[in-house]
Amino acid sequence: MQIKIATKTIDHTWDTSIIPTMSDYIKIPNKSPSFDKDWQKHGYMDQAVRLLKKWCESQPIKGMRTEVIQIDGRTPLLFIEIKGDSDDKVLLYGHYDKQPEFTGWRDDLGPWKPVVEDGKLYGRGSADDGYALFSYLTAFRILQEQNIPHANCVIMLEGCEESGSYDLPFYMEKLKHKIDSPSLVVCLDAECGNYDQLWCTSSLRGNLVGVLSVDVLSEGVHSGSASGIVPSCFRIARELLNRIEDPKTGNILCSDLFTEISEKTMDQTKIASDILSDSIYKKFPWVSLEKDSYETPYELMLNNTWKPILSVTGADGLPNNEIAGNVLLPNLRLKLSFRLPPPLDTKAAGEKIKKILEHKPPPNCKIKFEPESAMSGWEAPPIEDWLEDSISEASHSFFNKPSVFMGAGVSIPLMGLLSEKFPKAQFLVTGLLGPNSNAHGPNEFMDIETAKKLTGCVAKIIADHHLNSK
Repeated sequence: MQIKIATKTIDHTWDTSIIPTMSDYIKIPNKSPSFDKDWQKHGYMDQAVRLLKKWCESQPIKGMRTEVIQIDGRTPLLFIEIKGDSDDKVLLYGHYDKQPEFTGWRDDLGPWKPVVEDGKLYGRGSADDGYALFSYLTAFRILQEQNIPHANCVIMLEGCEESGSYDLPFYMEKLKHKIDSPSLVVCLDAECGNYDQLWCTSSLRGNLVGVLSVDVLSEGVHSGSASGIVPSCFRIARELLNRIEDPKTGNILCSDLFTEISEKTMDQTKIASDILSDSIYKKFPWVSLEKDSYETPYELMLNNTWKPILSVTGADGLPNNEIAGNVLLPNLRLKLSFRLPPPLDTKAAGEKIKKILEHKPPPNCKIKFEPESAMSGWEAPPIEDWLEDSISEASHSFFNKPSVFMGAGVSIPLMGLLSEKFPKAQFLVTGLLGPNSNAHGPNEFMDIETAKKLTGCVAKIIADHHLNSK
């Protein structure tokens, strides 16, 4: 591959075609079904997928077939086939559905308002994960312009990822004869530690979400007449959480929620944490960061990728301060979110947590923990030499820096599904969710220059895959 020629094509395509189209895409509030129950009525999914399909059809890609497939009641899928030069197969994945608006956007920004500023494209869906389709097709354009052969490829762009990809298995079953058995799976929906080099995801955490219910009274009563006799449901909930989590350190106390960490994982984590150093914690919008972390960057990265952590993410039963009176509350519902090590059986973990929380409840109250969702983590299969070499060469070619492997703290449920479906495939999982890009939160942005370089890396790796498959 001629890198300078490829870079020129990438820059021109992104600047004149991709950024304008992505800006139009950002304007569409096509929130994932979990956040828009009337998504079919609103029609935003159809609008988004039509926009993307139209752009695809305007690209000079030989041997490409594009279609929108929709199973009744399910979000539409954009499916693309690109005829290659071998019988081998590459599957490339992305999604076009979006997280909801959230609050806290800068006054001059907004979730559905595309803004280009300081080399960044702001707006919901920019970094998560609107760029994937554009990167894929531009990568194929580079290969075909330079007459570089590639395998047969299929691109799947789903509309349900932010809701847990529950539509995807139905489409994979419907299209299994076209997808076949890919030897390489590419997913552009992951994190990058910085914007200076190619970051590859080696693992993803599992996620268990459930509701802890504490019922003490059938109705609220005057706190003056009841407190000291009737326990506070908030105190009871706090006591129960202390069975699971050390309240001072946040360390999980249940040994069944831990797994062994391999030496290779620890080595990769050490390299990544040495590169990122204190940016691992300084990248977040702290209200007050007066002291450095008490843990090393290496320890923090392991905490974030391979150790179990509990977060309380919601509560029912606590009135707003403006209307809170002198009333002893009758009940409390806490939403608990557990991030779990990649190989852990999340359903079994939920059963263990339920047993711990419901065992011997405090006197005169009812305790219940009901798991709502259990998403398995994912650990990449052992990487083959050709892919490891290709990733390294691609990073040097387009970033002029070495590639890095690291685990990610997030969960992407579909990766477990893909690994199960294609146990012999190699995986390239990477993305643009870098420092402060803030997917799911306010002021989400995509770093444009990094997107361009990532596009070149994808092209290089697809080309190397064909060479290896001969």
